[in-house]
Amino acid sequence: MPISVDLITNSDSAWDAYVLGHDEGTCYHQYGWKEVIEKSFGHEAYFLAARGDSGKVCGVLPLVKMQSALFGRYLVSVPFCNYGGVLCDDTTVERLLINRAKAMREELEVTHVELRHLDKCLKGMATRSHKVTMILTLQENEAAQWKILDTKVRNQIRKAEKSRLKVITGHVELLDPFYRVFCRNMRDLGTPVYGKEFFRNIMETFPRTTKIVSVLLDGTTVASGIMMWFRDTVEVPWASSIKEYRNLCPNNLLYWEAIRCALKMRARRFDFGRSTPGEGTYRFKKQWGAEAVPLYWQYLIEEGTRLPQLNPSNPKYRTMIKVWQRLPLAVANYVGPKIVRGIP
Repeated sequence: MPISVDLITNSDSAWDAYVLGHDEGTCYHQYGWKEVIEKSFGHEAYFLAARGDSGKVCGVLPLVKMQSALFGRYLVSVPFCNYGGVLCDDTTVERLLINRAKAMREELEVTHVELRHLDKCLKGMATRSHKVTMILTLQENEAAQWKILDTKVRNQIRKAEKSRLKVITGHVELLDPFYRVFCRNMRDLGTPVYGKEFFRNIMETFPRTTKIVSVLLDGTTVASGIMMWFRDTVEVPWASSIKEYRNLCPNNLLYWEAIRCALKMRARRFDFGRSTPGEGTYRFKKQWGAEAVPLYWQYLIEEGTRLPQLNPSNPKYRTMIKVWQRLPLAVANYVGPKIVRGIP
């Protein structure tokens, strides 16, 4: 059966229906991310759909063209997110989508194409597997979930509850305090911060599947995170706390509330997000009972070319981190969104 691969430029319900019905579909394959990224960063997004004679979708590949003074021009599926990559029915469709991406690499004169796959490694492609996502299998109810928690985690949650910390949940009305905490934490980590409009656009594009969880002390937000859910999986891709309050364990209370929300939704998995094995965030997530699931970042790149080093081990990144940590918060908040748009 002849299969065509077309560029989709307008919202298409068939795209999202396909993603929703595919076993390997993730929230980041949804068509709404095209609008989010274009509105938030001004990047050009190229969303490819494969269709058979009947017009039925049999594969998708969302691509975004990145441009950076530091790292050049390249395509990513999907930047600023943990997953993306090829989603298709079979290897024939997979090859057609990959071939179209290769052609676009030449047409758009970019150095490479980066495909971010969750627990799936395509054959014959240069691959980096330096990251994992941490996924917790959820129990049937809150009592059962509490019972399997590590003793240390339970004690930290109890400590937070006894420290006058209060948890609230909401939507865009909690965005400003979330963003204040997020900005401060990112500066302390030496990382340029996303613009607030990125998060606003996410929540307005996906209003029924997003929520903000915040932890307050005497009315002041000291930890906050954005929750997203897709089918049976709940994720907290962005969460931060103010380091001066970390002895009160607000992060533990935040994640426990997020897990409780997931249980109420009858979700089956809680995704703590991307980590580097052995580092602090990995150990924090591991203590909740989460297991590492490999992430395969795969590349379409000219033969003989070194894989791109778009990570903190790159000397360009290390220098920038040291400088960034010394910036006044107001300066970091102003300059950060202009820089981070080029870092996927």
